[in-house]
Amino acid sequence: MPMSASELKLYALEREGLSVLSAHIQDACVRRADMTWLPKQNRFVLGALRYDWIGAEHGVDERLGSVLRFDRVLRVSHLGLEGGEGVLNLLAVTFEKTEAPSGMVFLNFGDGAIVRLEVECLEVELRDVGPRVQACDCIGHTLHIAEAS
Repeated sequence: MPMSASELKLYALEREGLSVLSAHIQDACVRRADMTWLPKQNRFVLGALRYDWIGAEHGVDERLGSVLRFDRVLRVSHLGLEGGEGVLNLLAVTFEKTEAPSGMVFLNFGDGAIVRLEVECLEVELRDVGPRVQACDCIGHTLHIAEAS
């Protein structure tokens, strides 16, 4: 399988699209230092090594560098991110409407940490930027891949 066969560039503008994006970013390894809020740009950016679920279907066990970008972010808050330099396992990204089209995006991590983004509307991009590396577990979370019967 060519390297670029499973490189993604996905956009989500509604909850259903975010569900697809969340499935692709599931089990990504995220360093705390690789999450940044740019308030003057109303943007939150997260760098990660995401597991290549598409590649896994073809026997390729890799992670690749990816960027998850949220636009129209008004406020950012978090729970459980105190304490420095750890690596987190991103489990899911969800959206809850408040007053349409506004809402809150939740980034849920394996150790119980949560980042909450208050947004004007949902506008998210997931883009693979490389490099590709052999997959390994995130600290504190073992990657389980179901065997096909």
